[in-house]
Amino acid sequence: MNQTAPLKDEHTVIHSTFTIERTYPQSPARVFHAFADKATVRRWRVEGDGFAIAEFSFDFRVGGGEVSRFSYGGGPEIRLDAQFQDIVPDQRIVFSYRMAIGQQAMSASLTTVELTPDDGGTRLTYTEQGAFFDGVDSAKGREEGTRGLLEALAVELQRSK
Repeated sequence: MNQTAPLKDEHTVIHSTFTIERTYPQSPARVFHAFADKATVRRWRVEGDGFAIAEFSFDFRVGGGEVSRFSYGGGPEIRLDAQFQDIVPDQRIVFSYRMAIGQQAMSASLTTVELTPDDGGTRLTYTEQGAFFDGVDSAKGREEGTRGLLEALAVELQRSK
């Protein structure tokens, strides 16, 4: 079978799902707070060395959302637009989000964060179902980035006991 390169204006989409499980020594209420509190979310998810933040808005309620615009190391602007679909305090957060780099869409995802008590701490189960557009982003790259964010969450939880 002959393989040909995609046409320049051909659009592609890759669908993928990944799940990450991680245990934190803090209670489900404490981990939930780290996802619900605007200042805390900004610290562990948006701020960091080399990041320039152009916009950060956060409204944690069903139907509310987040807009983050930032760049890293002088690179192009990345934009995240999220909407909260379901929130069960201390147990579950479901949100959809779209990411773009400049004007080009990168992905659209549905994410579920589940928090369950685990031996005095919390087992976090993070499941993302994504559509990744035109080779701009990949499921593997998103999973790696998410693992980094969940590590930043661990640091934040230790910092703000």
